[in-house]
Amino acid sequence: MKAPLDAPRSLLGETLVWCSGIAYVLLLYIVVLNTGRELTGMRLLPAALLAVLLLPLVLRRTLPALALLSTVSFAATVRAESAMAAGQRVMGIVPPVQTQAWQIASLQAVLTDLTVGWIAATRSRRTATVAALVALGVQIGGAGYHREGSSPFLTALVFLTLMMVTAWTVGRSVRERRQYTADLRARAAEQAVVAERLRIARELHDMVAHSIGVIAIQAGVGRRVIGTQPSEARNALAAIEDTSRDTLAGLRRMLGALRQTAPGDGAPLDPAPGLAELDVLVERAQDAGVRVDIEWRGERRSLPTDIELSAYRIIQEAITNVVRHSGAPACRVAIECREDDLSIEITDEGRGLPGAAGYGLTGMRERAALLHGEFTAGPRPEGGFRVAARLPLPVAVT
Repeated sequence: MKAPLDAPRSLLGETLVWCSGIAYVLLLYIVVLNTGRELTGMRLLPAALLAVLLLPLVLRRTLPALALLSTVSFAATVRAESAMAAGQRVMGIVPPVQTQAWQIASLQAVLTDLTVGWIAATRSRRTATVAALVALGVQIGGAGYHREGSSPFLTALVFLTLMMVTAWTVGRSVRERRQYTADLRARAAEQAVVAERLRIARELHDMVAHSIGVIAIQAGVGRRVIGTQPSEARNALAAIEDTSRDTLAGLRRMLGALRQTAPGDGAPLDPAPGLAELDVLVERAQDAGVRVDIEWRGERRSLPTDIELSAYRIIQEAITNVVRHSGAPACRVAIECREDDLSIEITDEGRGLPGAAGYGLTGMRERAALLHGEFTAGPRPEGGFRVAARLPLPVAVT
């Protein structure tokens, strides 16, 4: 809905645009009326400069501007022919062999073609084609007034047609190029949305799968010992409570980020988890009955956030799979930070992973691929399961 002041401003702008178009008509008529014997050379300059008055109407009301320009062009051609013929008779040239009205006609044809090109660049193909045909018809009609004989008229016809086709083609090319660019931007936006959805899906899977796995193990332990070992049951319930609270807090932060519409909206978000938070994973796995031994190799140093997050999520998912599927009492995590990459290896001596862990493996593989890294997972020859990833580090980190 327009604001109260928008309507008067719009009406004023529309009035000024049409006044400019009418001024063009009147001034062009005055120029043509005072041509004398010929309108050539520098005498064409005032008529050419008057086209500036028609520009606002062309930009704002293109089709009415084309209709006005075609009508004025035809009238100016006829009037220039009559005025120049009269001037020649006054000078004693009877009958006039050929006047110079074709020059004003050519100038008006150029202006008309430019307008058709603008229409082709901004309107549909059908509208642009109809506008071009109508304008060309008016130009051909005007050509009969300043070309005598079949040969000059045919030459003018070919010239006008070529100019009109060129203007229409250039306009359509500009429109198609603009449409192609818009399609590329829309496709890139769609791909960005899909990538963001996949990222969110991976984050939710890693977060929820790990927590639910720990909760399921602890609930089973509590159910089995609640009658004989109440203290162990209380410990299991405490672990379930802590894990649930942490998971809910993480979900709230993620949902808050999704609902955030402008900078500064909502509560501040915690930083993404990294390798420094591995102790929390170790404690949760320990609560679920799986011992996790972490071995650090190489120099520990600060890494880019995306590397830290992906490494943390890969380790988290691998430990979750050990807790939920392998049946192993322990697993080992080896982290080696080399000069140009970060190497991760998680191994256990359990019974391997069933098909239910397929989504987790897919998520880990996608995380490594997004960073142009490598990922492998499969049974070990000596028994158990092995997950390994190599994440290349940017040059700036080395």
